[in-house]
Amino acid sequence: MTTHGRALLVRRVIHDGRPVSHVAKELGVSRQCAHRWVARFRAEGAAGLDDRSSRPRRTPTKTRPEREAAVLQARSRLRFGPARLAPETGVPARTISRILHRHQVPPLAWLDPVTGTVIRASRSTTNRYERESPGELVHVDVKKLGRIPDGGGWRAHGRGEQVRGRGIGFDYVHAAVDDHTRLAYAEIHPDEKGTTAAGFLTRAADYFKQHGITTIERVISDNAFAYRNSTAFKKAVADLGATQKFIKPHCPWQNGKVERFNRTLATEWAYRQPFASNQARHDALAPWIEHYNTGRIHSSHGLTPAARVSPT
Repeated sequence: MTTHGRALLVRRVIHDGRPVSHVAKELGVSRQCAHRWVARFRAEGAAGLDDRSSRPRRTPTKTRPEREAAVLQARSRLRFGPARLAPETGVPARTISRILHRHQVPPLAWLDPVTGTVIRASRSTTNRYERESPGELVHVDVKKLGRIPDGGGWRAHGRGEQVRGRGIGFDYVHAAVDDHTRLAYAEIHPDEKGTTAAGFLTRAADYFKQHGITTIERVISDNAFAYRNSTAFKKAVADLGATQKFIKPHCPWQNGKVERFNRTLATEWAYRQPFASNQARHDALAPWIEHYNTGRIHSSHGLTPAARVSPT
């Protein structure tokens, strides 16, 4: 029950003098639950209706700090998993797993097997970031999709049916997302060359301008050849008066706004329904983009991207 529901229960029982069983049935809880909240209110007042931690007051079986230190030392020295550390330390494997998790020890797969140093890229920060104003940073990326044969592919006919889908190539969905508002724009092209990406960026900037983002200050992308080495793309960025930025290699979360958009694009447009042809999927993109920007509430700020551009 919410705090409001608990207060409602207490008011009906104590102030209205109604039977606990009747009120419990009205609110859809057991009599034991209702009696517990009434008792807590009588003992503590309104504060007794607040949520409490379910953590026990004392844990007499908790692993002692010296045993935890021994487990961590053995892990650092032997670089074994919990199952092999258990006989070495005398601590159950499941307890070792909890100790390693509690102390944020990286998995063995992340470590160099010779030196034990971390070699797998990890997030440099767990803090969520967002630029302060529209146009301050625009993320760009390309999503690769297999083309749909005429008549539909396996999503329309099932995997058991023989459908012509191999060898017909791929579509490349170029996408741009504004960091602050999440306003998005996408186009489908037959390749991901630098000239194609440059033309897309120019049209994306025009689209953003039509929706209230008049200036783009920075453009960030991954290290794909079209973004890092294309003269045409660099010129397109310069023509916008923007600065080109790149993510750190093997750190795709730095371009996470457009990566998350690509996932939404796939689940809500590309694979939302079985299309009878590739052109049918093409035709469905523009209406979906319009819905994404003007009709779909974004969970990060509770507004549509278009409303975030102009809150009034």
